[in-house]
Amino acid sequence: MKSLAAILVELNAPLEVAEIEIPKLDVGQVLVEVHASGICGAQLGEIAGVKGPDRYLPHLLGHEGSGVVLEIGPGVSFVKPGDHVVMHWVKGAGIQAGPPKYSWDGKLVNAGWVTTFNQYAVVSENRLTPIAEDIPFEIASLFGCAVTTGFGIVNKVASVRIGESVAVLGVGGVGQMVVRASVMVSAHPIIAIDLHDHKLEMALQLGATHAINTSQSNAGEELARIVGVPDTQVVRGKPSDRKVSNIGHQHGVDVFVENTGNVSMIELAYSMTRARVGRTVLVGVPSYDEDISIHTLPLHFGQVLTGVEGGDTVPGEDIPRYLDLYRQGKLDLDNAVTHRYPLSEINTAIEKMRHGEVGRCVLSTN
Repeated sequence: MKSLAAILVELNAPLEVAEIEIPKLDVGQVLVEVHASGICGAQLGEIAGVKGPDRYLPHLLGHEGSGVVLEIGPGVSFVKPGDHVVMHWVKGAGIQAGPPKYSWDGKLVNAGWVTTFNQYAVVSENRLTPIAEDIPFEIASLFGCAVTTGFGIVNKVASVRIGESVAVLGVGGVGQMVVRASVMVSAHPIIAIDLHDHKLEMALQLGATHAINTSQSNAGEELARIVGVPDTQVVRGKPSDRKVSNIGHQHGVDVFVENTGNVSMIELAYSMTRARVGRTVLVGVPSYDEDISIHTLPLHFGQVLTGVEGGDTVPGEDIPRYLDLYRQGKLDLDNAVTHRYPLSEINTAIEKMRHGEVGRCVLSTN
């Protein structure tokens, strides 16, 4: 059996779209007909090699998708043929199978426990969660990463309380979901920060109370006008900080979610997080050869700086719970997907994402 797939052959190069041979299913493996796949910033990072040299080239990509189970391997009991499933990179229920090994013109093509930039994918059972058949595939794909990560950050990682302030730096796919979740828990103010006006406009439509375009204004100064300057900055004695330290009902942002991985933006997020009780949550990943420079004293007195992977999601519990919100009309995702492309045009979609022209982009793979 063959499948069209997008293959990462070389870092910082376009993906190769070609037919690959599907291997025979091993223990715990599941063959899925992929119907929709989101493109996450993590894949842009993989292509750019932000974590360093890639030892697995050539390999497949994609960790957020939806589809239908076609066949199950030995030992699989959590899903069955005909099931509609969300495909996710976070471990869920079932067997942790070995990654599949595809073939392309006689060459080995590696893959992880889940890939979604292909028409048919061999997936580890514990990267699949069955869902009701009436959920549209496009919507279902968002629960593989964007929804679960964004909601998990607000609900689990940062534990945002009613009335706490939230700043979201980078309001693309995951950032949008952080804004949505912040609205649902009655955070205030909710500050969207980005380079692109169309993303900021979307964030305001979703319920953000303020928008800051970093290409047009100084984000630190704008944040200070909204929430004041954290006490730690005032203690360090910057005269400019003293002038604005009493503005607003609090000093600094309670929860600052940084999605870009830009080192200077990470430093800004940390510096503008409220002293003692503030939480800075890092979603974006900087390049492996870049480091941040921060004043660490606040960490000894309760301020939190943490990285996050997947929003502490438990797929079997969280995906059904969030889907219930969608089905009840409490989670509106009808405008969450901003652009759609066929798998054959994946390089166009990726290029537009790099330039900030799209929000959450979904590939149609079948």
